[in-house]
Amino acid sequence: QVQLVESGGGLVQPGGSLRLSCAASGFTLDYYTILWFRQAPGKEPEGVSCLSSNDGSTYYSDSVKGRFTISRDNAKNTVYLQMNSLKPEDTAVYYCATAHERCDRSYVTHYYGLNYWGKGTLVAVSS
Repeated sequence: QVQLVESGGGLVQPGGSLRLSCAASGFTLDYYTILWFRQAPGKEPEGVSCLSSNDGSTYYSDSVKGRFTISRDNAKNTVYLQMNSLKPEDTAVYYCATAHERCDRSYVTHYYGLNYWGKGTLVAVSS
């Protein structure tokens, strides 16, 4: 069964850090572009970061650049999103997804063609 499962969310104070995980089963992540996107309450989904399957290139939205880092562990078939210097505006449900599309700067903010995605993990940033 094809599945993506996100974990690692929680409540954190502003300035804190979290590491989200996205574990895949039933297929191999190596061959896909990986996208993290988020949806805050009452807002449209927003692309956060993507990771290319070809050369490992990574791209980030302007809102998280310099604070978030996407990475992949092929042996564990898992993708991570390290989130540092968290802000209240980072509060959202975070989802990981796969796609065959090219990961580049434009794709992060105008993503499409998702193959699989998980149910999300909630990140709440509040004092």
